[in-house]
Amino acid sequence: MKILIVGSGGREHAIAASVAKSPKADKIYCAPGNAGIGQIAECVQIGAMEFDKLVTFAKEKEIDLTIIGMDDPLVGGIVDAFEAAGLRVFGPRKNAAILEGSKAFSKDLMKKYNIPTAAYENFDDAEEALAYLETADFPIVLKADGLALGKGVLICNTLEEAKEGVKSIMLDKQFGTAGNRMVIEEFMTGREVSVLSFVDGKTIKTMTSAQDHKRAKDGDQGLNTGGMGTFSPSPFYTEEVDAFCKEHIYQATVDAMAAEGRAFQGIIFFGLMLTPKGPRVLEYNARFGDPEAQVVLPRMKNDIVDVFDACIDGRLDEIDLQFEENAAVCVVLASDGYPVKYEKGLEIRGLENFEGRDGYYCFHAGTKLDEKGRFVTNGGRVLGVTAKGADLKEARENAYAATQWVDFDNKYMRNDIGKAIDEA
Repeated sequence: MKILIVGSGGREHAIAASVAKSPKADKIYCAPGNAGIGQIAECVQIGAMEFDKLVTFAKEKEIDLTIIGMDDPLVGGIVDAFEAAGLRVFGPRKNAAILEGSKAFSKDLMKKYNIPTAAYENFDDAEEALAYLETADFPIVLKADGLALGKGVLICNTLEEAKEGVKSIMLDKQFGTAGNRMVIEEFMTGREVSVLSFVDGKTIKTMTSAQDHKRAKDGDQGLNTGGMGTFSPSPFYTEEVDAFCKEHIYQATVDAMAAEGRAFQGIIFFGLMLTPKGPRVLEYNARFGDPEAQVVLPRMKNDIVDVFDACIDGRLDEIDLQFEENAAVCVVLASDGYPVKYEKGLEIRGLENFEGRDGYYCFHAGTKLDEKGRFVTNGGRVLGVTAKGADLKEARENAYAATQWVDFDNKYMRNDIGKAIDEA
């Protein structure tokens, strides 16, 4: 099979690495890809939002399967464009990707179908939002309705903070058009857990659990980022929690989307909060999480191409999804200053140290090859260093040891990824 992956980050590198293990994968392309992906796939300089060019490329190269990694093209309708051209593609259509594309839509869906989530109100008008805040309880959560690179969520402890948040989201357009609408939501407390799942429109199969660390600095301080590290599985995701979510959240979401005429085929990422009152949905994503994919996919036993095919063909019920009885931890190596301002073009040293080491991975996020053929930084999140271990403690030790094998000027990382493991 000839396979095309659309995207350019650590998530797409993790997908490519899994696809490369499949005996069905004869040739892998990635558009636009990055320097690390380029070691296992042929990178094609076409942007993820250039649908016409991607469709033309897939036809010319006779691509058998295209996998959409990123949220923007999914929400923009890339799957519809590929299907209209008679091409086989993995991911939700535009009318289903709205599950991630609009937080207001997903909150309304959960309310309509009694899927447990935080109380909320939607707003199109900043003045109405400000008036609502005058009567609200604090802390409170403000969410830009659209896609905001995982950063469009503000937790406000006071009325003054919340008013400033409304101004930055809806008036100053800090997150662009994503802030044309806004969700104001009750603040929930508890452990956060991420559960990714494969869906074929009617059947859902959940993957092993994970937990992300969004804040830039140790102790969950600093600004929200796209993710500074992850671990899998979550020790807080118990059999009891799993049973509740299967009954009240997972299948209920798939059934709700089907009932709305928006049958979902692809990946649903469930962002959960384990509150004192039980699990609640924080958010949905319509694709693999990044960096969650970097700890979940290395632990998957199945041939991922078989699973993608089953989702597309509506026969996911035939797949026995299995994961290794171990653990994995990913530590993101970022450029100091991320997510605000940082240097690019810095040489990355030591990548060869990962070659031939079983259970260790170095997933590229923001990298490229310079004119001298050297690996250099090309983004805020540069690398995802992942290691497996017999348990979470060993995986964490292995991952942090491996962060010392690679270096670049301005290298920055959190030193407490998976620290919550000690409290489990």
